Amino acid sequence: MSKGKVTILGINGHIGHHAARAFHEAGFAVSGFGRSNRYPIAGVDFIKGDAASLDDLKGAIEGADIVVNALNLPYDKWDKGRAEAQLATVIAAMGASGRTLMFPGNIYNYAATDRRITPATPQHPQTPRGAIRVRQEEMLAAAARAGKFRTIIIRAGDFYAPHNVGDWFDQAILMEIGKGKIYRMADEQVGHAWAYLPDLGRAFARLGEQRDALGAFETFHFAGHYATHGALMAAIRQAVPTPLKVAPLPWIVLHAMGLANGVMREVVKMRYLWNNPMELVDPRLEALLGPDFGTTFELAVAETVQPFLAGRKVA
Repeated sequence: MSKGKVTILGINGHIGHHAARAFHEAGFAVSGFGRSNRYPIAGVDFIKGDAASLDDLKGAIEGADIVVNALNLPYDKWDKGRAEAQLATVIAAMGASGRTLMFPGNIYNYAATDRRITPATPQHPQTPRGAIRVRQEEMLAAAARAGKFRTIIIRAGDFYAPHNVGDWFDQAILMEIGKGKIYRMADEQVGHAWAYLPDLGRAFARLGEQRDALGAFETFHFAGHYATHGALMAAIRQAVPTPLKVAPLPWIVLHAMGLANGVMREVVKMRYLWNNPMELVDPRLEALLGPDFGTTFELAVAETVQPFLAGRKVA
């Protein structure tokens, strides 16, 4: 018997794909919405549509008990109100339905001086991108206060997973692993918040199961794996049977690329996230997820690295 119906908006994205798998495995009836069914999942229905179309979104979420908003714009297309406009269309599609909307938050809402970041930590974004994320969450909070629908935000660190493309593992850390080299993002003693996507997807499903016991607007911080850059390098080297050279990431090259590449220009602006130890902390979420939740750091890193060793970087 199904636990309810879930619609994933943005089924092809990192969060969308793993949340869909997790909800399906947890016993929900799952549909995924997107422009194409790029990575089909057995048992998950696909709904083709355009996220800019209010009618398409309304049709996709019709009858859903839970909607996971995993939509995201290209990294250099968030400005000029476009990110807020995309979310406003989702909010309009939700209407006054009383459903549950789940939204993936990130650490951009906070300043470099924040060290242990809980849901109660005041949000002081230090970049335009962070200010956009704060405004998006305020939009969701306003809809919840108006009694339109329940919102659950799960904030997490940087994503990684086997076969993932377009993330830091793929684009930077492991980009030359075939040449025997891996890149360290910052000083080896600095900690960083990581989210192993299979675990994060299961966290979405676990909170989805408990939604009726939660408030109208809830924010949780998924601790994931908080590890130093040095510990990450050690875990990668442990997972690889041949010696690897560790080198600092050449940020100066990324700066130069950013002169002509809008995406890279925006990426470089977020360097402060790597140079400062910003840890997500949430004992309440840990209690809701239960004991022994999640994959160990060493195993998660090993599982992520293995496809690169086999020459496969695409799902």
